[in-house]
Amino acid sequence: MSRPVIMSMLAGVILVASALLGAGPAPAATASVAARASAAPTAPVARSSDVPAEFGSDWHDPVTAAPPVARPSVPSCEVTLAEAQFRDFTPYTGTYTPPSGCGDRWSEVVLRLEGKVKGRQFDRLGYLHVGGVEILRTSTPEPSPDGIEWSVETDVTRYSDTFRRSHDVEMLIGNVVDDTYTGVLDVKATLTFYTGRPAVTPDRVLTLEDGTLTTPRNSERVIAEVYATGSGGGCEEVWYLTVPAAAPYSCKADNGPYREVQIEVDGRLAGIAEPFPTVWTGGWSNPFLWYVIPGPRAFAVKPIEYDLTPFAGLLNDGRPHRIDVSVVGVPEGQSGWSLPVNVLVRQDARRGHVSGALLRAEAGDLADSSTYTPGSEHRVDTAGRHRLTVAGYLDTSHGRVVTTVSRTLANNSTHRWTEGENTDGLEATWTDDEVVTADGRGPATTTRTRRTYTMDGTTTLGADDRLRTVLTLGDRAAVAEESGGRPTTWSRLDDTYTGDATYTAGVPRDQRHAVATTSERYRRHGSAGCYDRSLVTVQGTLTQDRARC
Repeated sequence: MSRPVIMSMLAGVILVASALLGAGPAPAATASVAARASAAPTAPVARSSDVPAEFGSDWHDPVTAAPPVARPSVPSCEVTLAEAQFRDFTPYTGTYTPPSGCGDRWSEVVLRLEGKVKGRQFDRLGYLHVGGVEILRTSTPEPSPDGIEWSVETDVTRYSDTFRRSHDVEMLIGNVVDDTYTGVLDVKATLTFYTGRPAVTPDRVLTLEDGTLTTPRNSERVIAEVYATGSGGGCEEVWYLTVPAAAPYSCKADNGPYREVQIEVDGRLAGIAEPFPTVWTGGWSNPFLWYVIPGPRAFAVKPIEYDLTPFAGLLNDGRPHRIDVSVVGVPEGQSGWSLPVNVLVRQDARRGHVSGALLRAEAGDLADSSTYTPGSEHRVDTAGRHRLTVAGYLDTSHGRVVTTVSRTLANNSTHRWTEGENTDGLEATWTDDEVVTADGRGPATTTRTRRTYTMDGTTTLGADDRLRTVLTLGDRAAVAEESGGRPTTWSRLDDTYTGDATYTAGVPRDQRHAVATTSERYRRHGSAGCYDRSLVTVQGTLTQDRARC
């Protein structure tokens, strides 16, 4: 058997970026008050004698090594946002009503999505909106014939301004159900509001209106967040594997795989960022890699954050300003990216108008080169670089504050494949370094963030039609804050996934004779403490769940 591995991958990774909840009546807002403390993650671990020789019709429910959202031991109220079964591309619509009995200032707000599905189904991409604000972007696991259940939790306290008022709710997980793909996605989304000392949150949470943003005239901190995802059933789902037009490969993109998410204010470049190379749960032609442990961020997409405070003096004139988000490297006219925008604003309570100005906006030349080398093993080497510094001042009630944001991006990758793409491999690293300094009447504060994403994998289709994928993914970040030149807080994150899965391609599921070993280790330590958890699965059976802190 000989076929392009990448095309098999694309057939197996059908995600839908533009759809969420199925239609139905709005659920009643249920509120219950309870004291709930955060619990350490636990999962039953199988004995070695219970591990099957190969995958069967059932496996462990999806689980990740990431920490659960810490929940305070205070009274809480729960509100159901949505409860629906997704069979097609019809959004669910309903109405959100704030909880009663927990006030309107909360110490924490936690979003929880619970899902179940059985049969056969591709992975799907979904979103959840409250009042037009995107509070969750997620994807789904692929089910077993016997059925699985999974859950996703995320801290959404920063959207408290939205939750204080009633709003329309829209949710969509676009799906296809027919005689072959039988899995109906049954999901429920809730918000839990915790009382206690109110958290410090943005004063306003805004969305764009016809591509424009109008901020309060006394804004003193402006953060845009973009839930950027490459998806939609085409090559942009695997953008990191695309090649220049001259190379003989099934996914092409003008200059190759370099991607960069840019945000502009009134046509001026205001922020740049590396997108995270998410691998969805059908990715790399091999769903057996992801049945139990998903890749980093697959179930809870993190938004890209841009500090637009240097532009606040311009934005504070009370008029709408054009905000554009785009992705560098996508071939012209080709779809595949979803780029919803939220804007979080902190206001100066002592001034009705905070004036200021943009001081500088200096972008370096964008370096983006992909070199194709032909041979029995084709090769594309890619190097991308970009730098941007923006600075502006605001005359606040506590003095003039100058905010400077500098961001430097880099991507290096080597993509190798053979004729027919029966062997297809990528080794890639992305770095996104950011320094934000606020210098005012008091000591200057500086936050330095270094993000590093890695991918190292190979898929091979042998003469016996056995398809094997070996893959390692890394999501790392180091953050250090200082005030007046003295360190205050710091943290380091290392989330590493590894997998090795093999099955017989081109045959019914019960004839694939699949085997797989997968693992994830999530480590986070710093001035706030330590978290370290490792998971291992064999043939879909959880064989290790170890905590080290």
